[in-house]
Amino acid sequence: MAKKEDLARIVGPERVVTEEDALIAYSFDSSFVKGERPECIVKPRGLDEIQRLVKLANDQGFALVPCSSHGPHSRGDTVPTASGSVIVDLSEMKAILRVDQRNKVAMIDPGVTFAELQTEVEKQGLRIEMPLLPRKTKSVVGSLLEREPTTGPKYNWDAIDPLCCLELVFGTGDLFRTGNAAGPGSLEEQWASGQAQKMPMGPAQTDIARLIQGAQGSLGIVTWATIKLELMPALSKGFFVAGQTLDELIAFTYQILWRKFPDTCLILNNVNLAAIAGLDPKDLPPWTLLYSLSGLTHLPEERLTYMEQDLAEIAGEFKVTPRRNLAGVAADRMVDLASRPSEEPYWKFRKRGACQDVFFLTTLDRTPEFIQAMDGLTREFGLTRENLGVYLQPIRHGTGCHLEFNLMYNPNRPEDSARLPALFERASRACLDLGGFFSRPYGLWSELAYAKCPDTVMALRKVKNIFDPRGVMNPGKLCFKKEA
Repeated sequence: MAKKEDLARIVGPERVVTEEDALIAYSFDSSFVKGERPECIVKPRGLDEIQRLVKLANDQGFALVPCSSHGPHSRGDTVPTASGSVIVDLSEMKAILRVDQRNKVAMIDPGVTFAELQTEVEKQGLRIEMPLLPRKTKSVVGSLLEREPTTGPKYNWDAIDPLCCLELVFGTGDLFRTGNAAGPGSLEEQWASGQAQKMPMGPAQTDIARLIQGAQGSLGIVTWATIKLELMPALSKGFFVAGQTLDELIAFTYQILWRKFPDTCLILNNVNLAAIAGLDPKDLPPWTLLYSLSGLTHLPEERLTYMEQDLAEIAGEFKVTPRRNLAGVAADRMVDLASRPSEEPYWKFRKRGACQDVFFLTTLDRTPEFIQAMDGLTREFGLTRENLGVYLQPIRHGTGCHLEFNLMYNPNRPEDSARLPALFERASRACLDLGGFFSRPYGLWSELAYAKCPDTVMALRKVKNIFDPRGVMNPGKLCFKKEA
C-alpha cells in the first residue's frame, strides 16, 4: 500500500487527493466492470514526477492506474482491480508543446482535450481528425492510445493513425521515446535540423508504439505524444444519402471510398442521427450516409465541382440520391457537428440518460448480419428498436469497419438496469461468434477474445514481464489477470 507522505513528497501534498467521494467515483463507471476503491489520486505535473511515482510503486508494491480524461468513464479500463491502487490523474498536464504547420504535426501533453487542441491548431490553418463527437473532457492522447476510430477514413492509413511518436515511462520506471523522437540528438536538436517526430516506427526496427496502443495503461504512462494534423479545407460541402435498407448504401460507400473522395464518411441509423441532430427518429430514414467533400488550398472550387459531378454519376449507377438537407437539417451542419466534441449532455445520453456500447471491427459488407442478430437480441430482452443506436465507421480507406451498437437505457428504471448486463453479455458473445474482432477488449471482452488465442496471451505476458515485471501498471486488465 502506498504511503501518502511519500506520494506527497513527489507531487506535493495539495496534489494527493484522499476525499472519499473522489475515490469512490473512481471505483466504478457506467460499464459492468467491478472494481476497487483506490487508495488515493495523485496529479503529477511532468516527466520527473511520473518517473518517481513509478519507481516508488515498484519499491512499495502498489498499483498505478493512469487516467488522462475526466469522466464520465464507460469502459472499465480506469477502474482499479487491485486494492490499494493509486490513480495517476494526468488530466491537468495540458501543455501544447509544439505545433509544426509545415509538417502538420502537434506535440501535446496527455491531458489536452480535442477542443483545446483544435482551437490551437486552427490558428495555423490545421485540424485534428477526431472520433465521432467525443466527450468535451476526452483526452486526445487517451483516445488515440485506445485506437478510437476517426470520422475520416481517407486519412486513416494504418491502425496507429493519427498517432505518431510517444514519450513514456515503462512500468520499470525507464524513460523511452518511440519513432524518430528516439534520436539521435535531443528534441531541440531534431527540431533545428527540420525533424518533426512524425514517424511512429522506431528506434531501428522496433515499433513499441503499437504495443502501447490498446494496452489500457498496463505497460507504462505516456507523458507526451505527437499527433498528425490535416489542412483545414478552404471549402467544404456535406451530403446525406438516405436508405431504407443498409444494403442500398454499402456498395455506394465502398465506391466513393475507393475513389478517395470523401473526408468525413460514416453511416448512422435513425436513432443515432436523431440523438446527434436533436430530431425525432420517426422523421428520419432508417439509415443515412453522411459524407463531405472538400477543396484545400489550390483551386478549391474546381476540385469540388469535379468531385460533385463524378459522385453524381456514381450515385446514378447505384440508384441513390445525395442531398444537401434531410428532415430540415443541413448536411453542412451535421458535418460540422461530427467534427467537434459533443455538446452537453453527451449525445449518447440524450435519449434515455445512459448508454452501453458494444463495438468491434468487421468489414462493411458484413455489417447487416451483425445488425440483424442485434435486432433479434434487443427484442428478446425487451429493448425497443427506438433505443438501439447503430454507428458504422469505415476505417483505413474502407478496408475495414468499426461497427458500434449503442444500447440506450434509463438508469433510473430498475428493470432497464437489471436486464442490460445480461443483454450486453449475450450481444458480445453473439458478435464474437459471428466473427467480430474485439480489438479493444475491455472487461468481459478480454475474457472472450483472449480465450480464443492462447498463443497471443503467452506472447503478451512475456511483453508485460519485460516492461512491467513487478506488475504495478493497471493490473488485471487485458490478459494480465492473475491465474487461479
